Amino acid sequence: MHCGNLKPLDKDDEHFVELDPTGRYGRYSELLGAGAVKRVYRAFDQEEGIEVAWNQVRLRSFKDDQSMIDRLYSEVRLLRSLRHENMIALYNVWTNKETDMLNFITEVCTSGNLREYRKKHRNVSIQALKKWAKQILSGLEYLHLHEPCIIHRDLNCSNVFMNGNVGQVKIGDLGLAAIVGKSHVARSIIGTPAFMAPELYEEEYTEMVDIYSYGLCVLEMVTVEIPFSECDNIARIYKKVTSGARPQAMNKVKDPEVKAFIEKCLAQPRARPSASELLKDSFFDGLYDDKNNI
Repeated sequence: MHCGNLKPLDKDDEHFVELDPTGRYGRYSELLGAGAVKRVYRAFDQEEGIEVAWNQVRLRSFKDDQSMIDRLYSEVRLLRSLRHENMIALYNVWTNKETDMLNFITEVCTSGNLREYRKKHRNVSIQALKKWAKQILSGLEYLHLHEPCIIHRDLNCSNVFMNGNVGQVKIGDLGLAAIVGKSHVARSIIGTPAFMAPELYEEEYTEMVDIYSYGLCVLEMVTVEIPFSECDNIARIYKKVTSGARPQAMNKVKDPEVKAFIEKCLAQPRARPSASELLKDSFFDGLYDDKNNI
């Protein structure tokens, strides 16, 4: 991981508010998104001539939590090793000691996240939704078959990103990913409540939790409704999920084939198909493949 101070800006670079230590990447002031620990800005790779995303995490936010800092560093190390057309790529990482900021440059998707994209485009054929769903599965298969096995643990439509001009979908935000290796078992409770599989709350689970979350992503893509939005607090979501109840949005799914596919993903852990098995499901029959795997 490269550490160093930022280079001073030249007059020619005044449109950038910051440069990385190599001078290759320039950050603009435009914010693309902000979460609890991370801010993401629009940036530019001067060498390749492409737009990128500049992610910033303020390390002093975790000054009393070394385990969180360790997790952040393991996330970026992990991201750097991943290469798949349906995963957001990481290009560079460094720490700015003066500002106590962890910076990393990632690929940027032109159309933002899938949740916002789907809200914006309400008239989408089931064929197009299947193409998006298949690409998310391809990314999940890559994570689950990776050595060591990786569980995303926070898959939802706000962590999936779109290049809308080519219909390409990519999984991002691996901040909560668990590397479980041969055991395939993880034990900490983590994720977005409405998308968390029941067994996640029992603190012993496998990569099958991602399949459950994936099923809810498909449900949201079809209905344009966040699952369990009828629940007004986390306790109610927990009660419904652990009792095996389905989100009310399932009642809006009229196509029996779509409903059956989602139900497969929401089944009990041992009954859930793997990502590889789902990719072979008849649900995807008749989809053509091109260079973007859609």
